[in-house]
Amino acid sequence: MTDADAFAAIALAAVACDGTLGREEAHALRRSLEYRTPYKNCTEQEMGSLFDRLLNTLRESGVNQLVGEALPALTAPQQETALALAVQLAHADRQVTPEESTFLQQLCERVSLPDGRAVVVMEAIMALHRDSLSS
Repeated sequence: MTDADAFAAIALAAVACDGTLGREEAHALRRSLEYRTPYKNCTEQEMGSLFDRLLNTLRESGVNQLVGEALPALTAPQQETALALAVQLAHADRQVTPEESTFLQQLCERVSLPDGRAVVVMEAIMALHRDSLSS
């Protein structure tokens, strides 16, 4: 798996870990990748092919296997960004399911980051989504 495939795999796993891929999540996934290198240079056909491959792995092997194949292909800084993006995407539909929370906790434990760094990243992204002014 290339690093580009692996990064997209983590993002896909984040939106699909609850067993559904909602419209808002799919749009958020696409928007989150389309401006990043190397995806910004991909054609629609290339992006379609990438997600077809990843979805096939997801269907055949499940989220844990997809993540397990993806993480070793990413450097620590890439894993950190993939984690932040996963947290962002889990919040895309403004509702984090128990399955998504579990996925994010497990991803924090699996990434190769210095002690405590993954939790800090996750908490920072979650703070951005907190509706702190609601009553």
